[in-house]
Amino acid sequence: MNPYFIPATDSSPEVYFDLQKNIFQIRGKSVFTDADKFYSSAIEWLKSAEGKLKGQINFIFDLEYFNIISSKRILFVLYTLNEMRAKGIEISITWNFSLDDDDMREVGEDYSYMVNIPFQFVCKQTETEIL
Repeated sequence: MNPYFIPATDSSPEVYFDLQKNIFQIRGKSVFTDADKFYSSAIEWLKSAEGKLKGQINFIFDLEYFNIISSKRILFVLYTLNEMRAKGIEISITWNFSLDDDDMREVGEDYSYMVNIPFQFVCKQTETEIL
């Protein structure tokens, strides 16, 4: 199955799913109004890959910011992963957040209560935090 890749823009995140390399990540900003179409195609790819997933899947969310429209679609991605996990696929979530972004951590914690998937919260430092 071919990898699924959508490059990041100023308003949409990078999405990269690759079965061969066992990479599943969504990174960047998600602040656009057509989030339904964007995330629906990612969810469809995940569903079509379901029977081909092997081993432990670590799904990485590394989002700087997302709007309310995107938050609902991100939750749909998590629901899809939750359904896959219920079918026996080993899935975990890595939720990255910036040291100074308590809101992003709290949103990840809220999501973690909505699905039956283990979450790991990773605090990352940004360049400005290092200086």
